[in-house]
Amino acid sequence: MNFPPKINEGDTIRWRDVATKDSLGNPVTSADWTLRYYIRFNRNNHGATVTGTAYGSGWEFLLTAATTDGFHADDTGYWQAVATKAAEAITFGTGQFDIDANLAYAGTPGAVDNRSQVQRDLDEVQAAIRALITGGVVKQYSIGNRSLTKYDLSDLLALETKLKVDLKREQKAQLIANGLGNPFNLFVRF
Repeated sequence: MNFPPKINEGDTIRWRDVATKDSLGNPVTSADWTLRYYIRFNRNNHGATVTGTAYGSGWEFLLTAATTDGFHADDTGYWQAVATKAAEAITFGTGQFDIDANLAYAGTPGAVDNRSQVQRDLDEVQAAIRALITGGVVKQYSIGNRSLTKYDLSDLLALETKLKVDLKREQKAQLIANGLGNPFNLFVRF
């Protein structure tokens, strides 16, 4: 399945899928089968269905700008490709995709934060570490019968290390997705 791994809000998206075969080796083509992509998000009442049109023996799909304009930046979308023919239905693929903000604007541009959630979390943890080190944070306090305990420095440092690893993994995946290769491959010539 050729569903795009990343979509910008408000973009028109087109892709094609070739004819395939079912688990018994029977052909699944646009002549006999309808292929649909069901798109969902982790929000109620938020999704889309895209039905392919015949393109050779495969299908061509179109997500209109009006549809993707309703997608929310920083969401992760999920798709499922299902071929149907009469009473038969076959799921051929599932996956997920990211949504980026549309940077077009009218008038004065507002602020944009295109950092990933991992990067934002890491920045918050590092700010908490700085505040704790400079004495700007109290570890524990109580008001009436309610109390609050904050992270220890060792817990924050452990969380920072984990987030740095997650961020490196995310950056590596992004480089590979952009066709720039794996930055950790090492080639040796003798």
